[in-house]
Amino acid sequence: MTEVAALSVARILDRCTVLGPGARAVIWVQGCPLRCRGCVAAETLPFEGGTAHEVSELADWLCELPGIEGVTLSGGEPFAQASALAALLDHVRSRRPEFTAMAYSGFRYETLRRGEWDRRALLRRLDLLVDGPYVASAQHGLRWRGSANQRLIALTDRYAHVATEPDASAGVEVSLEADGSLSWAGVPPTPGFREGFEERLAARGFVLRAEARREA
Repeated sequence: MTEVAALSVARILDRCTVLGPGARAVIWVQGCPLRCRGCVAAETLPFEGGTAHEVSELADWLCELPGIEGVTLSGGEPFAQASALAALLDHVRSRRPEFTAMAYSGFRYETLRRGEWDRRALLRRLDLLVDGPYVASAQHGLRWRGSANQRLIALTDRYAHVATEPDASAGVEVSLEADGSLSWAGVPPTPGFREGFEERLAARGFVLRAEARREA
Protein backbone atom coordinates (compact mmCIF):
# COMPACT_ATOMS: atom_id res chain seq x y z
CA MET A 1 0.00 0.00 0.00
CA THR A 2 1.08 3.61 -0.52
CA GLU A 3 3.06 5.02 2.39
CA VAL A 4 1.44 8.01 4.13
CA ALA A 5 3.72 10.34 6.03
CA ALA A 6 1.43 12.02 8.56
CA LEU A 7 -1.80 11.87 10.51
CA SER A 8 -3.92 14.77 11.70
CA VAL A 9 -4.38 14.07 15.41
CA ALA A 10 -6.61 15.70 17.99
CA ARG A 11 -5.08 14.02 21.02
CA ILE A 12 -3.11 10.99 22.19
CA LEU A 13 -3.25 9.16 25.51
CA ASP A 14 -0.59 6.70 26.65
CA ARG A 15 -2.77 4.56 28.91
CA CYS A 16 -6.52 3.97 29.12
CA THR A 17 -8.60 1.10 30.50
CA VAL A 18 -12.11 2.22 29.48
CA LEU A 19 -11.83 2.28 25.68
CA GLY A 20 -11.28 -1.35 24.85
CA PRO A 21 -9.83 -4.51 26.37
CA GLY A 22 -6.99 -4.22 28.83
CA ALA A 23 -4.67 -1.24 29.05
CA ARG A 24 -4.47 0.59 25.74
CA ALA A 25 -3.03 3.68 24.14
CA VAL A 26 -5.59 5.89 22.40
CA ILE A 27 -5.27 8.08 19.31
CA TRP A 28 -8.09 10.51 18.55
CA VAL A 29 -7.83 11.66 14.95
CA GLN A 30 -8.99 15.07 13.78
CA GLY A 31 -11.88 15.31 11.33
CA CYS A 32 -15.18 13.54 10.78
CA PRO A 33 -17.62 13.84 7.85
CA LEU A 34 -20.65 12.48 9.73
CA ARG A 35 -21.54 15.16 12.30
CA CYS A 36 -23.64 12.99 14.62
CA ARG A 37 -26.13 15.06 16.60
CA GLY A 38 -25.09 15.17 20.25
CA CYS A 39 -21.44 14.27 19.67
CA VAL A 40 -19.60 15.09 22.90
CA ALA A 41 -16.28 15.56 21.10
CA ALA A 42 -17.46 18.22 18.66
CA GLU A 43 -14.01 19.82 18.56
CA THR A 44 -12.69 16.72 16.77
CA LEU A 45 -15.21 17.05 13.91
CA PRO A 46 -13.59 19.80 11.75
CA PHE A 47 -10.80 18.61 9.51
CA GLU A 48 -8.90 21.77 10.42
CA GLY A 49 -7.19 22.23 13.75
CA GLY A 50 -5.44 18.92 14.37
CA THR A 51 -1.73 18.44 14.99
CA ALA A 52 0.28 16.69 12.28
CA HIS A 53 2.16 13.64 13.55
CA GLU A 54 4.48 11.56 11.41
CA VAL A 55 3.42 7.92 11.15
CA SER A 56 6.94 6.86 12.14
CA GLU A 57 6.82 9.16 15.19
CA LEU A 58 3.55 7.66 16.40
CA ALA A 59 4.85 4.14 15.75
CA ASP A 60 7.91 4.84 17.90
CA TRP A 61 5.69 6.22 20.67
CA LEU A 62 3.41 3.16 20.65
CA CYS A 63 6.26 0.67 20.54
CA GLU A 64 7.98 2.26 23.54
CA LEU A 65 4.93 2.25 25.83
CA PRO A 66 5.27 -0.35 28.61
CA GLY A 67 2.38 -2.52 29.73
CA ILE A 68 0.12 -1.67 26.77
CA GLU A 69 -1.51 -4.46 24.80
CA GLY A 70 -2.80 -2.37 21.93
CA VAL A 71 -4.17 0.89 20.59
CA THR A 72 -7.70 2.22 20.22
CA LEU A 73 -8.38 4.56 17.29
CA SER A 74 -11.10 7.12 17.83
CA GLY A 75 -11.88 10.65 16.81
CA GLY A 76 -13.12 12.20 14.74
CA GLU A 77 -13.50 9.41 12.21
CA PRO A 78 -10.54 7.03 11.93
CA PHE A 79 -11.65 5.76 8.53
CA ALA A 80 -11.29 9.27 7.14
CA GLN A 81 -7.53 8.72 7.56
CA ALA A 82 -7.57 5.01 6.90
CA SER A 83 -4.43 4.76 4.79
CA ALA A 84 -2.23 6.48 7.36
CA LEU A 85 -3.65 4.41 10.21
CA ALA A 86 -3.15 1.16 8.29
CA ALA A 87 0.46 2.19 7.70
CA LEU A 88 0.84 3.00 11.39
CA LEU A 89 -0.38 -0.46 12.43
CA ASP A 90 2.00 -2.08 9.94
CA HIS A 91 4.93 -0.12 11.41
CA VAL A 92 4.04 -1.09 14.96
CA ARG A 93 3.41 -4.77 14.23
CA SER A 94 6.71 -5.11 12.40
CA ARG A 95 8.25 -4.53 15.85
CA ARG A 96 5.46 -5.73 18.17
CA PRO A 97 3.55 -8.47 16.29
CA GLU A 98 1.23 -9.12 19.23
CA PHE A 99 0.00 -5.50 19.35
CA THR A 100 -3.80 -5.31 18.99
CA ALA A 101 -5.92 -2.66 17.32
CA MET A 102 -9.46 -1.46 17.99
CA ALA A 103 -11.29 1.35 16.20
CA TYR A 104 -14.48 3.33 16.41
CA SER A 105 -16.34 4.28 13.25
CA GLY A 106 -19.57 6.09 12.54
CA PHE A 107 -19.88 3.95 9.41
CA ARG A 108 -21.47 0.52 9.51
CA TYR A 109 -19.20 -2.49 9.14
CA GLU A 110 -20.97 -3.54 5.94
CA THR A 111 -20.32 -0.10 4.42
CA LEU A 112 -16.64 -0.24 5.32
CA ARG A 113 -16.29 -3.69 3.75
CA ARG A 114 -17.64 -2.29 0.47
CA GLY A 115 -15.63 0.93 0.73
CA GLU A 116 -12.49 2.27 -0.87
CA TRP A 117 -9.29 0.20 -0.75
CA ASP A 118 -7.82 2.22 2.12
CA ARG A 119 -10.84 1.63 4.36
CA ARG A 120 -10.76 -2.08 3.60
CA ALA A 121 -7.03 -2.10 4.32
CA LEU A 122 -7.55 -0.58 7.77
CA LEU A 123 -10.44 -2.93 8.49
CA ARG A 124 -8.22 -5.94 7.74
CA ARG A 125 -5.74 -4.77 10.36
CA LEU A 126 -8.26 -4.41 13.20
CA ASP A 127 -9.05 -6.91 15.91
CA LEU A 128 -12.13 -5.11 17.22
CA LEU A 129 -14.56 -2.56 15.76
CA VAL A 130 -17.32 -0.43 17.25
CA ASP A 131 -19.49 0.59 14.31
CA GLY A 132 -22.40 2.88 13.62
CA PRO A 133 -23.21 6.54 14.30
CA TYR A 134 -23.94 7.83 17.77
CA VAL A 135 -27.71 8.25 18.17
CA ALA A 136 -28.59 10.46 21.13
CA SER A 137 -32.12 9.07 21.45
CA ALA A 138 -30.64 5.57 21.80
CA GLN A 139 -28.09 6.52 24.48
CA HIS A 140 -27.39 3.46 26.59
CA GLY A 141 -24.80 2.39 29.15
CA LEU A 142 -23.18 -0.33 27.05
CA ARG A 143 -19.61 -1.56 27.09
CA TRP A 144 -17.42 0.85 25.09
CA ARG A 145 -20.45 2.17 23.13
CA GLY A 146 -22.60 5.25 23.45
CA SER A 147 -25.87 4.18 21.84
CA ALA A 148 -27.75 0.92 21.43
CA ASN A 149 -27.46 0.86 17.62
CA GLN A 150 -23.66 0.57 17.81
CA ARG A 151 -22.15 -2.90 17.59
CA LEU A 152 -19.01 -4.40 19.09
CA ILE A 153 -17.58 -6.63 16.36
CA ALA A 154 -14.65 -9.00 16.87
CA LEU A 155 -12.73 -9.16 13.58
CA THR A 156 -10.11 -11.67 14.76
CA ASP A 157 -10.10 -14.37 17.41
CA ARG A 158 -7.97 -12.23 19.73
CA TYR A 159 -11.08 -10.63 21.22
CA ALA A 160 -13.74 -13.18 20.33
CA HIS A 161 -14.37 -13.61 24.06
CA VAL A 162 -15.72 -10.08 24.53
CA ALA A 163 -19.12 -11.20 23.22
CA THR A 164 -19.52 -13.46 26.26
CA GLU A 165 -18.60 -10.81 28.84
CA PRO A 166 -21.00 -8.42 30.65
CA ASP A 167 -22.23 -5.66 28.35
CA ALA A 168 -22.20 -2.83 30.86
CA SER A 169 -20.58 0.60 30.77
CA ALA A 170 -16.84 0.68 31.39
CA GLY A 171 -17.20 4.22 32.73
CA VAL A 172 -14.82 7.11 32.21
CA GLU A 173 -11.33 7.95 33.43
CA VAL A 174 -10.07 11.38 34.49
CA SER A 175 -6.37 12.16 34.13
CA LEU A 176 -4.23 14.92 35.57
CA GLU A 177 -1.72 15.95 32.93
CA ALA A 178 1.87 16.99 33.60
CA ASP A 179 0.98 20.65 32.98
CA GLY A 180 -1.78 20.53 35.61
CA SER A 181 -4.70 20.28 33.19
CA LEU A 182 -7.44 17.68 33.47
CA SER A 183 -8.63 15.39 30.70
CA TRP A 184 -11.10 12.54 30.51
CA ALA A 185 -11.62 9.53 28.29
CA GLY A 186 -14.35 6.96 27.90
CA VAL A 187 -17.93 6.56 26.74
CA PRO A 188 -20.38 8.36 29.06
CA PRO A 189 -23.17 6.03 30.18
CA THR A 190 -25.72 8.84 30.48
CA PRO A 191 -26.80 11.78 28.28
CA GLY A 192 -25.43 15.21 29.16
CA PHE A 193 -22.35 13.84 30.91
CA ARG A 194 -19.92 16.35 29.44
CA GLU A 195 -21.97 19.43 30.31
CA GLY A 196 -22.68 18.25 33.84
CA PHE A 197 -19.10 17.18 34.45
CA GLU A 198 -17.69 20.49 33.30
CA GLU A 199 -20.22 22.44 35.36
CA ARG A 200 -19.26 20.52 38.50
CA LEU A 201 -15.57 21.09 37.82
CA ALA A 202 -16.14 24.79 37.20
CA ALA A 203 -18.00 25.08 40.50
CA ARG A 204 -14.83 23.83 42.18
CA GLY A 205 -12.55 26.14 40.24
CA PHE A 206 -11.36 23.69 37.55
CA VAL A 207 -11.66 24.28 33.82
CA LEU A 208 -10.99 21.69 31.12
CA ARG A 209 -8.93 23.07 28.27
CA ALA A 210 -10.59 22.59 24.88
CA GLU A 211 -7.89 20.22 23.69
CA ALA A 212 -8.39 18.08 26.80
CA ARG A 213 -12.07 17.44 26.13
CA ARG A 214 -12.13 14.14 24.33
CA GLU A 215 -14.02 10.88 24.48
CA ALA A 216 -14.77 7.99 22.21
